[in-house]
Amino acid sequence: MAIFTTSNVPISSLIEDIDMDKIGLPELQRPFVWPNVNVRDLFDSLYRGYPAGFLLFWKTGAEGGLKSIGTGPKQSVPELAIVDGQQRLTSLYAVVKGMEVLRSNFKKERIQIAFNPLSGRFDVADAAIKKDRAFIPDISVLWTPDFKAGAFRKAFLSQLKEIREISDDEEAAIEDAIDHLRNLPNYNFVALTLASSVDEETIAEVFVRINGKGKALNQADFIMTLMSVFWEKGRVELENFSLQATVPSEGQASPFNHFIKPSPDQMLRATVGLALKRARLANVYGALRGKDAATGVDNPDKREGQFALMREAQSAVLDLANWHHFLDALKLAGYRGQKMVSSEAAIIFSYVLYLIGIRDYGIDRTRMRQAIAEFYFMSAMTGRYTSSPETRFEADLAQVRDLGSGEAFIAKLREMCDTTLTNDYWEITLPSQLATSASRSPTLFAYQASLIMLDAPALFSPLKLAAMIDPAIKGSKASLEQHHLFPRAYLEGQGVTDLKQINQIANFAPVEWPENIKIGKQPPAEYVPALDAQMTASELERVYGLHALPYLWWELPYDQFLVERRLRMAQVVRRAWEQLRGDAAIEAVAPPSVAELIAGGETGAVEFKSTLRINLHTGQPDEKMHLSALKTIAGFLNAKGGTLLIGVADDGEVLGIGADGFPNEDKMGLHLVNLIKDRIGEVFLPYVHPHFEDQEDERVLMVRCEPGPKAAFLKDGKEQRFFVRGGNATAELNGAGVTDYINHRFG
Repeated sequence: MAIFTTSNVPISSLIEDIDMDKIGLPELQRPFVWPNVNVRDLFDSLYRGYPAGFLLFWKTGAEGGLKSIGTGPKQSVPELAIVDGQQRLTSLYAVVKGMEVLRSNFKKERIQIAFNPLSGRFDVADAAIKKDRAFIPDISVLWTPDFKAGAFRKAFLSQLKEIREISDDEEAAIEDAIDHLRNLPNYNFVALTLASSVDEETIAEVFVRINGKGKALNQADFIMTLMSVFWEKGRVELENFSLQATVPSEGQASPFNHFIKPSPDQMLRATVGLALKRARLANVYGALRGKDAATGVDNPDKREGQFALMREAQSAVLDLANWHHFLDALKLAGYRGQKMVSSEAAIIFSYVLYLIGIRDYGIDRTRMRQAIAEFYFMSAMTGRYTSSPETRFEADLAQVRDLGSGEAFIAKLREMCDTTLTNDYWEITLPSQLATSASRSPTLFAYQASLIMLDAPALFSPLKLAAMIDPAIKGSKASLEQHHLFPRAYLEGQGVTDLKQINQIANFAPVEWPENIKIGKQPPAEYVPALDAQMTASELERVYGLHALPYLWWELPYDQFLVERRLRMAQVVRRAWEQLRGDAAIEAVAPPSVAELIAGGETGAVEFKSTLRINLHTGQPDEKMHLSALKTIAGFLNAKGGTLLIGVADDGEVLGIGADGFPNEDKMGLHLVNLIKDRIGEVFLPYVHPHFEDQEDERVLMVRCEPGPKAAFLKDGKEQRFFVRGGNATAELNGAGVTDYINHRFG
């Protein structure tokens, strides 16, 4: 016996049946419509007489539980349920009746389709088309109850003739086109009607099968279909949660937040992940049907058991206390809102792991939040769930499934982080990933989150970034703007015209908008010194460290600046990561003070020099003094780094810098920079950090050196000499010793 009948039904009859509530939308699909361009294409196909698919109805004999199309109130219980073709029929009804429809963001909207009667062209009505007199801007007007065809054609032609001449043939063509469009409701759709004897499970199966090919439905839709039949309340809960997450609540608890507006499909993934420990939804549909893997036959008892797991898990997934406590983990990791989120999958999958920890392993919420903050930071920064997210998370779930304890679960999450964030990642991979101009780069967001975690201020500002980034505040100007360190106009004047180079991540820094306007197009050599002068030496060093800026960065060639800053940005992110993990406090990486260095005496990493240029025995400038200081700096660069204190005698007595006779500290600092540039090489300037500090009522020049990027040779007249720091002395290497050391140290 056939389970369906076939008939041809005109659009006008379908619309009348919807108005009379003989046709309704069952709790099988959601009332979301196509993009407007799809609606336009549908009307174009109907106008040209092309096939436009079929409609599948189910004669339910139901007493209730069906929703009407559109957003108006129902008159009666519908007799026919739309199983397939809901998008087409909803679109037709909305346009012909001029009714609002519900979009996927749960907002109501009128679909306006425009029509050019002379060309026969349909289009989505926008501002330009609405002003174009060749178009009927909204074809819904053609089917209003009080529509008068003659008066409409006359008015349309009158307006069109004001902008162009219309021949008699064109006038006739326009009238025919309008009449043809008005008669569109006479178009016959092929309708298949399933008998009322067909049960809901079969309806669900038919729905899945007819949509199983092409792009009509995804796996989440299939599962939602099953939920509509076997657990309607659960599907409604998912949709309500998603709806409430889109708008701020008025004093009531809600899932609204500034990180993600989750769709029902995304929350379904969280439920499935927690309940069944699955990520691939393609495997979940069969499991929820209770299909026996061996026989292929559905087992109702098994199906009910799977849905019982889903019900229990979804209560945890949609629990607002769980949801918001988890989102606090993102804040703990330095993230502040949707503008810093490059992967919503990372949020949903991290939420699943959070719930597994607190529900399945009984881990303390605070401890679990900390572990998830670490895991989310790692996964967001590395784009862990950007490519093939289901496959990646399926593998992650396999690692945490059936662990023996909460301790083992936490340890496994940290192990995942450690095996991803290796030393090579920090020193090679991350700097290379920062070499991009993409405005939504995961590594850029990780750097911004790191600045927030490290309590960094905006550049050239006393205000902290964490206080300035508030996603709830929307003003005419963003309180924080990304500023080109090397402005575009300046770079173009230097011959750099490639926007991908100009807009490199490494060329941006966060500033307050008034400062951004003030800086404008000025070259950095003009605007930076004045802004730097407003900060003390210690403030300047901290700000430069946090914002990954080399000393005198504006004097570097642009290409070299980008390379050097990317390396430093990667180290800032690493520093924030270590702080988040608790591996190192921010103060622990700060250089020791002058007093601490003097108290420790000269070592392999500390050297004292009485002066920079003056021989204290003769009172005159002496090249040997220059050479002595430069030897130490080169030795530190070639070894493991270190600190040179100028103005301190060999025995630790603080002499100060007065004997060198510079008119001011800027002159002395510039003198040292020029010496390094001329005698060791400009490439090493980013690795040498001079600044002045007070000690025993005197000023001391502290020169902190990082390990250099390559071998540093010191120019001494016509010679190129090579020095290495070892023990508490600086030694010179010659001949084969230089080659051997360089091969060992720099590879």
